[in-house]
Amino acid sequence: MKNAAETILACGRTVYVPAGARDAAELPWNAHPAFAGVALKHLVRGADTQGALSCHLVRVAPGKSLKSHIHDGQWELHEVVAGSGEAGVGEARVAYLPGVSAVIPKGVVHEVTAGDEGLTLFAKFFPALL
Repeated sequence: MKNAAETILACGRTVYVPAGARDAAELPWNAHPAFAGVALKHLVRGADTQGALSCHLVRVAPGKSLKSHIHDGQWELHEVVAGSGEAGVGEARVAYLPGVSAVIPKGVVHEVTAGDEGLTLFAKFFPALL
């Protein structure tokens, strides 16, 4: 069964990039290379935008975390679309609930931990991460 975020954001939705359209539901979920319990769906890659930006649907399993890390070269925008959790952005703590957005400047240490129901967010990177 699909979770609410997959139903709202990925099923039957079309992503338009300069090279053409793609069905978001057909894009694969990829295990995060560094964080267990985290999966990524790459909606827009740097190759689609000449490196200007990338956009990823991020699914964090209940109680799992994108542990403390830093992006030296990218600004990041999180938009929480389902579930709950908490983010640490530098010294700040941010409750992650649907409708919350957070801007993470390049070079700032941050982490995200999902609550009991898991967490789904859009992560956008400027310039592109991938």
